[in-house]
Parts: sequence; structure tokens; C-alpha cells
Amino acid sequence: MMAKRKVDWLMVGWIIILFLLFLYSFTQIDLGLTLTRASWWQNVQRSFQQIGYFNRPLSTSCYLVILILLFSFYFIILNQVKKGRLASSKIWLLVWLATGVLWLAYNAFSYDLFNYIFDARVVTFYHQSPYQHKALDFPNDPMLGFMHWTHRLYPYGPAWLAISIPISFLGFQKLLPTMILFKTLAVASYLFACWLIFKILAKTKPDQKWLGLMWLAFSPLVVIETLVSAHHDLLMMALALAGFWFLMAKKYLSAWLMLFLSIGVKFATGLLVPVFILVTWWQWRAKKIDWDKIWWISLLLMIVAFVVAVYRIKHIMPWYLLYPLPFVALLAKKPLFWLVSIFSLGLLLTYAPFFYYGNWNPPVPTINNWLTFGFLGLGIIVCLLQRYGKIKRCR
Repeated sequence: MMAKRKVDWLMVGWIIILFLLFLYSFTQIDLGLTLTRASWWQNVQRSFQQIGYFNRPLSTSCYLVILILLFSFYFIILNQVKKGRLASSKIWLLVWLATGVLWLAYNAFSYDLFNYIFDARVVTFYHQSPYQHKALDFPNDPMLGFMHWTHRLYPYGPAWLAISIPISFLGFQKLLPTMILFKTLAVASYLFACWLIFKILAKTKPDQKWLGLMWLAFSPLVVIETLVSAHHDLLMMALALAGFWFLMAKKYLSAWLMLFLSIGVKFATGLLVPVFILVTWWQWRAKKIDWDKIWWISLLLMIVAFVVAVYRIKHIMPWYLLYPLPFVALLAKKPLFWLVSIFSLGLLLTYAPFFYYGNWNPPVPTINNWLTFGFLGLGIIVCLLQRYGKIKRCR
């Protein structure tokens, strides 16, 4: 009875923390942006902006407290899952509740959502190609008042544009409904990725399926970068996972279609083409597939994609870690979990200097480099200690 009560309080605590994150997201609404002209909302928006823009020490403290709570409850809940104290129905309930709480959160940690909207708007409103026209080519558009990265051409694949255009039409060129539709797509991507991790592990490591699901679904980085900021990277990875799911069923046409759709969202998963060829070849020769080996190869390739993305823009973006994260969940290796969790904490901490200073000028880059590489180093040390401990126990 006491254990059940403890689990129930943990669930309530997790939802409360997500609700605090939901509220905090509105402190970062751009000062040039009006989500709706309703008078009651104007007062609410100004009160949140007062914290985010005019009381930066308080805003930074709130973010750090929420982040610490997210990671603390993440580890505690995972421990309960490992001990079998959290029923499967409650796990899926928490996943759905997370999407419900954060579905309408403001994209506080990134402006990429506005770029997704404008890229589609170039087609649906201006009838031009975003591959040839950037946002600055339309200087009178009201969205330019709060957008970032207005100088770049469309950097994504045609599949993402094909997905974005219907959303733009359904949003009727209105910002708020279009934002909600893109957020809905991010929520669907999150749920799809969670479901695929669970189903794949049910085939390859049945005893690890709940733990692997929770590693991905409750990861603070996944929650913040997908459910709050609505990045499309997890959609890319979910489509790649769907490709693997069809490969396991030897449905090759569907598998390759999913992979090409994934590449068409964002090109990073193009590195997985050799893996799909290898699995297809092995299956054609009736060779038994060592799926752990496949996940290791895929993980290493997605780390390469992560490094290439960082090298290309000369900056580490936290959401790039979404590339290798699904394969960490599929491998279900404890040392890897600690490495990725500690590194993701360091990446999410890099938002704090921006919230405090209000810009990315010095000393913010220096602080963020220390946070990023310091926590990466700490994660590697913990990973090695976990691995050494395992070897020592085996002896």
C-alpha cells in the first residue's frame, strides 16, 4: 500500500513539474509577438514577459529549479519502473498526460517553429520556393518582427516541406492556429517514436521494453525539445524507427519508404542507408540478425550526424542529441544511459546563461562551452565507471 501511494505521488509530482514547465514557457514569448488580441490574454502575456525579460535572475532561477526537478523525477520514476512498481497502464497514462500538458506550451527554447511556419508560408502565401527565397526577401511580412534566422534559405528535405504546406493551408495564414497544428505534429511524432521504441524492444528485448520506453519518453531533453520547442528531429527519427520496424517484418518496400521519408524531413538519417542495405542483405541470405549490433552501428552513425551538424553551424544545439537518443533507448545499456543523461543535462543548462543575459554574446559562449564539454566529460567518466563496475562484478 505504501509503495502504491509513493508511486501515485511520484506521478502527481511529475505532472505538476510539467505544468510548471508549461507555465514557464510563456515567460519567453517574444516582445514583438502577439499570440492573440484578446484583452484578457494581453494582461496575462505581459505578466509572464515581465518575468522572462525584465526579471532575468528570477527567470533563470525558475528554469534551473524546473530542470533539476525534471531530472530528479526522471531518475526516481525510472527506478520505480526498474523495480516493477509502476504498472504498464500508468506508464502509458503518464506519456499521454505529458503530451496533454505540454501540447499548447510556447516554444520557449527555440525560434525554429517560426521558421517552419514561414518556410511553408513562402509557398502557400507568396507562391515562391523556399529553396530560392529566404524570409528577408519579404521585408513587409509582419512575422519578420519576431523571427530569427531570417537570412537562410530552406535547409530541410522536400518531405518536410510536403508535410508543412498542408499545415500552412489548414492554419489559414493565421499564426496561432498554425503554431498549434505544428505543435500537434510534434506531439504525434513523440507518441509515434515512443510506440515504436516499445514495439521494437518487445521483439528484441522484451524484459527491457518498459525501461527503454521510459528512457526516451521521460527524457527531459526529449520533453523540452519535442513537446515544448516542437523540433522536427524526432519526427525524422520516428520515421527511421518505422523503417526498422518494417525491416524486422521483412516488409522492404514500406521499410525503405519510411527511411526515404525520414531523409526527406532532415538529411541526417541518410547515414542509415548502409545499415538498411546490410540488414536487407542479411535477411535475403537468411542470416540471423544481431539487432544489438545494428543499434550500435546506427548509434555511431547518428553520433557522426550529430558531429557533422555541430561542425556545420559551429555550435552545439541541444536538440541534435535527438539523433542518437532512440538507439540509446533500444540498446538499453546502463552506462550509455548515464552518459547521455548527464550530457543532456549539460546541453539543457546552456539555455540558462541566455535567460540570464538575454543574448548570446560573451561571456555566454564561454560558459556554454564549459557546461557542454564539462558535462560530456563527466558523463564519459560515469559511463566508464559503470562499465568497470560491471566487469569487476563479473569477476
